[in-house]
Amino acid sequence: MNKRILLLGAASLLAFNAVAQGDPFIWLEDVEGEKALAWVKTQNDRSLAELKAVPGYNALVDNALDILNDKARIPYASRIGDHLYNFWKDEANPRGIYRRTTMAEYVKDAPKWETVLDIDALGKSEGVNWVFKGMDCQYPKNIRCLVSLSRGGADAVEIREFDLSTLSFVPADKQGFFLPEAKSSTSWIDENTLFVGTDFDEGDAWTDSGYPRKVKVWKRGTDLKDAKEIYAGNKASVAASGYVMWDDKTPLQLVSEAETFYEASYKALLDGKLVELPLPKDAELKGFFKGDIFVELKSKLEQGNNSFPQGAIVYTKADKLLAGTPEFALFVKPDANSSISQVTFSRNAVLVNWLEDVKSKLVRYHKDAKGQWQGEDVGFPSNGSISVFDSSRDRDDLFVTYTSFLEPSTLYSVNAETLKRDSLKAMPAQFDASKFEAKQYFATSKDGTKVPYFAVMAKDIKLDSTNPTLLYGYGGFEVSLRPFYSATTGKNWLEQGGVYVLANIRGGGEYGPGWHQAALKENRHKAYEDFEAIAEDLIKRKITSPKHLGIQGGSNGGLLMGAAFTRRPDLYNAVVCQVPLLDMKRYNKLLAGASWMGEYGNPDIAAEWDYIKTFSPYHNLKKDVEYPKVFFTTSTRDDRVHPGHARKMVAKMEDMGIEVLYFENMEGGHAGAADNKQTAELNSLAYAYLLKQLKL
Repeated sequence: MNKRILLLGAASLLAFNAVAQGDPFIWLEDVEGEKALAWVKTQNDRSLAELKAVPGYNALVDNALDILNDKARIPYASRIGDHLYNFWKDEANPRGIYRRTTMAEYVKDAPKWETVLDIDALGKSEGVNWVFKGMDCQYPKNIRCLVSLSRGGADAVEIREFDLSTLSFVPADKQGFFLPEAKSSTSWIDENTLFVGTDFDEGDAWTDSGYPRKVKVWKRGTDLKDAKEIYAGNKASVAASGYVMWDDKTPLQLVSEAETFYEASYKALLDGKLVELPLPKDAELKGFFKGDIFVELKSKLEQGNNSFPQGAIVYTKADKLLAGTPEFALFVKPDANSSISQVTFSRNAVLVNWLEDVKSKLVRYHKDAKGQWQGEDVGFPSNGSISVFDSSRDRDDLFVTYTSFLEPSTLYSVNAETLKRDSLKAMPAQFDASKFEAKQYFATSKDGTKVPYFAVMAKDIKLDSTNPTLLYGYGGFEVSLRPFYSATTGKNWLEQGGVYVLANIRGGGEYGPGWHQAALKENRHKAYEDFEAIAEDLIKRKITSPKHLGIQGGSNGGLLMGAAFTRRPDLYNAVVCQVPLLDMKRYNKLLAGASWMGEYGNPDIAAEWDYIKTFSPYHNLKKDVEYPKVFFTTSTRDDRVHPGHARKMVAKMEDMGIEVLYFENMEGGHAGAADNKQTAELNSLAYAYLLKQLKL
């Protein structure tokens, strides 16, 4: 019996069992099933007709598309070898072109670019709606690269080898590396060798989370089936992978097994043998620099007479770690108001991007003559967000971008010797920011914790409780929400009379791993209480009121939205719930869901389901409650968070007689959209909905 028949049989049995357990909408988990897609089409047609009829909808789309296609936006580039590479989308290249130029050209106002790979042309010639997912070049030669291509924006990609010297793919019959569509893991070992994890057609290549379980070494010119297996992880783990860390030109080959989303074991591949690295399982390797391995601690570490706090960066000599006898020393540690957002390495320095009460500060560290670390503030303004995105082991100068809610992004080149920063390129102002101001407030959560949030509003705002207000949140996976400039938000929300609010609730990383861990599993409710405290604080300040307050979030933020309106439907009059998790009883059985049990818990364990069910929106709907009219969005091609979550929630709400809106993009993956036009339309649907619901 072939695999397809077995899978169909298993799916039918699963559906029967689920219906027997009281889930009559499980048929909507059949992503591309005829019945399910017919339901999607009906929902889309109804919702699009309503939202596109909102006065000004077409202007919202035009605003967003003009911004997304604006040729004046910054062409962020990464240096690979002698060139700078950039991926660019506009109205002529909706799927984008990967292109390159020289530094001499890049600093000009209008650089001359050379096209490396045209995704639109490739898709047209092959009849596939390709979405570019990145190019990984073999360091240090930087000639051969691995290109990842996705159908419709899914996480699963096809991987092809590309030659930067000829600007062409290397055919498999010319010994080019090629992997068919899968959630593969690859990393260059040398120009002729890869670490690879993929579907090896052995029946046990994947973890329960749908990621590679095995790590093999694949030599050029050999068949994938002959790749040498060096490691096989546990099926219950998230993933196993092999990769290389570089110290100057010295490679360190590593294999890691992510046992949970937050715990991993590390091994070094030395002379063909794996050597266990004695590191805390919740620690994170940050880099290999001047013979030292740098590690970020997610919990307190005791070693001999030394104690290193949670959130600190420590380091040890690589040879000591490889010998199993690490001697850790403190590099930097956060305080109560700070956390480490980013650590990058240049040729002779370590750069730490700090968050101090959610605002960025960039410091460069080097050792003095006595071997002590000295830090120098790179000197950016303290009210926005900084990102280092082109540091390299080959040089000390770097690119840094700075932005804030009301300041368009500016790209700076930072001089290695003087730390002098020069503006290379700046986004033009795309809305009149002079009319607005951004303020940071702190709300008090139920347990007394002070929770920060930012509010962007008109300078002459009337505090009369009538301002349409959009509160955005995420609160998970140690992701920090920082100040950012969004011209679309400026044009399509602030200039329409709206207030924009960014919530920094627990579960995120704004104050380091402790802020994240405070809302894990049985403490998940603390993230939701923080969000509610911010909503109530906005109301208390008379910035808005429940009938003028809308909320928005996607993915884990979509779960936040579902929990928010089922817990406190009285607080909100609009909810934009995007690519969400909602059925927390089955989330670990759908696509990548099993990988997130370290965040939420395992619903198959009775004691854990007892607390998970308290924040499972699908299970907390009630017929006798008046809910706001929620707008759900998802994507058929989302192979990370299953579209069945949103589909089933909508079907259940409609079955209860609850009014709801729903839109499912047929492509776009977890991002929800595959090109600028789709992004503009999707964003405009959300703003049209918010304006209709809140501008009463």
